[in-house]
Amino acid sequence: MNTTEKLDKIDTSLRNVGYIPSRDIIITLFLSSELKKPVLVEGPPGTGKTLLAKKTAEALGREFFRIQCYEGITFEQIVGEWNYQKQLLSLEKSRIHGSDEDVFREDYFIKRPLLSAFINEKPSLLLIDEIDKADEEVESFLLQALGEKQITVNDLGTFDLRNDIMVFLTSNSQRNLLDETRDRCLYIHIDYPDPEREMEIVRSHVPSAPEGLIRETVMLINRIRGLGIIKKPSIRATVDWIRTIMALGKDSLDSDTLKETLGVVIKNRADEAKVLDLVESVEGKDEEDNSSLKHSKG
Repeated sequence: MNTTEKLDKIDTSLRNVGYIPSRDIIITLFLSSELKKPVLVEGPPGTGKTLLAKKTAEALGREFFRIQCYEGITFEQIVGEWNYQKQLLSLEKSRIHGSDEDVFREDYFIKRPLLSAFINEKPSLLLIDEIDKADEEVESFLLQALGEKQITVNDLGTFDLRNDIMVFLTSNSQRNLLDETRDRCLYIHIDYPDPEREMEIVRSHVPSAPEGLIRETVMLINRIRGLGIIKKPSIRATVDWIRTIMALGKDSLDSDTLKETLGVVIKNRADEAKVLDLVESVEGKDEEDNSSLKHSKG
C-alpha cells in the first residue's frame, strides 16, 4: 500500500466512525503511525481534541485508555496502587491459618490507565488528556515512561510495553508544557472548523436535518463565535442546537425559536446578552430593508 492509499484509508476509516477529518489531521495521524511518535493536540475548548483520540482508536481498531489529568494528580492515580484492604485481609487469614502469604503480587495491585495500556496485549491508544493541568513532575514521568517503554513499580517490578501503542496528549494551554514534550511530539492545532466543514460534520451526525436549517444554524454559530464571548459554542453545541430545533418540529431557525433555545449553545448571562443584541440588530435591519422595499414599490 503506497502513501496515498494509506492516507485515503485513514480518511475513510475516520469518516466511517463519524469523524470528518481535515487534511492536516490525516497527515499527522499517518506520520504518528509511521514514525511511532506521540501527537500533541492543542486548540480552544469544544473543538474536539478528545474526540479525535477516541475516534482514532475506534477507526484504527485500537483499545482506548485515558488518563484524565488534573491539578495534584499522582503517580498512583496514573500507574496504580496497592489494594491495602485486600493485603490486610490476606495477612490476617494467613496469620489465623499459620501460613505465609506474599501480598506484593500483581493480583494485589490495582492497575490504573498507564500501566493497563502498557501491558495490554492488543494494539492500544493512550490519551493523556489535558496534560497542562498536571504538574511538571508528572509530565516528566510520563515522558520518561513513554520514552523508555517501561514502568517500574516499587515492590512489584518493571513492566515493559507489550503492544504497538499510539499516544495522544491534549492541552488547553493552562500552563506552558516542557520543551522536551513538544520536541518529542508531532503537533496539531485544532480550531473551530470553517462553515463548510462544520456543515459536513453536522450532516454526518444529523443526516435527516434539512439543508437550509444546517446552513443557517452553522452560519449563525460562526457569527456568535466572533462576538468575543466568554465561552464560544462547541461543534457539539451546533449539532445539539439543530437536533433541538428539529425536536420542536421546526425546519428553520426563526427568531422566537432562537431565543427559546439559546440555552443549548450559550452558557452564561453575559454571553446571552451579546447574542440577543446580535439577533435584535439583525431583526432591526430586516425590518428596515422590508420598509425600504415597500416604499420603493410604492
